[in-house]
Amino acid sequence: MALIMGMNSGSSFDGIDVILAETEIAEDGFPKPTKFLKGGSYQWPKEVEDMIVPAFDNKVDMVGLTRLTYIAGAQMAEAVRQFMKENGIDPRDIEVLGVDGQTIYQEQPDHVKIAAMTDTQKDDWVHRWLDGPYPCGYQIGDTSVIAGLTNITTVTNFRQADHVWGGSAAPLMQYFDFVLFRDKEEPTLTLNIGGIANVHLAYKDRRKMVAFDTGPGNLMSDNAARRLLGQPCDYDGAVAAKGTVNEKMLAEFMEHEFFKRPVPRSGWKYDFSEEYSNKMLDKYSNLSTEDIMATVCAFTAEAIVRNMNDYIPQDMLERVKVMYASGGGVKNPTIMKYIQEKLPRNIRLTSSEEIGIPPEYKEACKFATLAYSTMHNIADNIPAACHASQYTILGKVSFAPWKAKNVGPLD
Repeated sequence: MALIMGMNSGSSFDGIDVILAETEIAEDGFPKPTKFLKGGSYQWPKEVEDMIVPAFDNKVDMVGLTRLTYIAGAQMAEAVRQFMKENGIDPRDIEVLGVDGQTIYQEQPDHVKIAAMTDTQKDDWVHRWLDGPYPCGYQIGDTSVIAGLTNITTVTNFRQADHVWGGSAAPLMQYFDFVLFRDKEEPTLTLNIGGIANVHLAYKDRRKMVAFDTGPGNLMSDNAARRLLGQPCDYDGAVAAKGTVNEKMLAEFMEHEFFKRPVPRSGWKYDFSEEYSNKMLDKYSNLSTEDIMATVCAFTAEAIVRNMNDYIPQDMLERVKVMYASGGGVKNPTIMKYIQEKLPRNIRLTSSEEIGIPPEYKEACKFATLAYSTMHNIADNIPAACHASQYTILGKVSFAPWKAKNVGPLD
């Protein structure tokens, strides 16, 4: 079995998660279901956090952004170093480290325009992006910095390879779900509740898989908690649990422009920004804090279930028996309660802990698995889910310095 590591810092930007896992290639040529071994979470230092947060709002110039990708890479490498020290891990025992990098910007594809393009137009590679229909994104945390400092072969920037073929590359959980559940006869639903929430229908036939962002995960609740509670989040959903959902406010939330985008859609922090949140909080300032917190939690749940019902084929949905949830939102019992109440009766909501993967570490496990597949030249995108026009190998590789051959004396 190969030892692999993964790292994630998502849209919630609440820390760096690092995991150790193991897998190997199965008879069908794909990795066996990844086995989680250990995990750890590490905070971004405030001085680095204060540099990254403005980048989310396009407030960092090119000079700052250039330096920032090196700084972020060094901080990610430091998290790996701490994790290896705590767990007695030798970097030479690790086959690969998968790191998405910290996404600070992304544009989703215009699938309608792409579908209308002629072969000649698609063959004009420059105009794929000059005219705007193809997606793009930017993650900080340089691959070579991470590989060089950790001494582990590192794969990052998974999304761009899917973008080349018109795929949204977000969410990316569907390949990991395929690895986990491809031996199941019936389809399986998974849900990730990070800053943004996304739903995935996993199935043994990749051509029938579905994945898309549903709307806010923790973002709206966290935005409201910072303003109304003076704390980073509503711990355990305790304040929301005391409130009553305001249906008028919820209905207005569901009119957000995000929901008018075609599926598969991708969301980001700017879709449900503090500016948008504050505008809604001001408009409904007559409500109690408890009712507002309850309503933003209900917004997350309503967006998840309504989009799931609207965009996942009904014949597949009726065969689903369980939905495995991961991400920080699993720790909010109020959000989980609202989701379960809205789900079809045949679907039981539970944590990914039930399949041996702690919910806070599933994203990092995903990147470890993607990196392992990349190193074995395995197609690790799911065109049916992200609407790429072909299968491809995701990621950019930087090799561990210890693997260098023909090294010589320095003096």
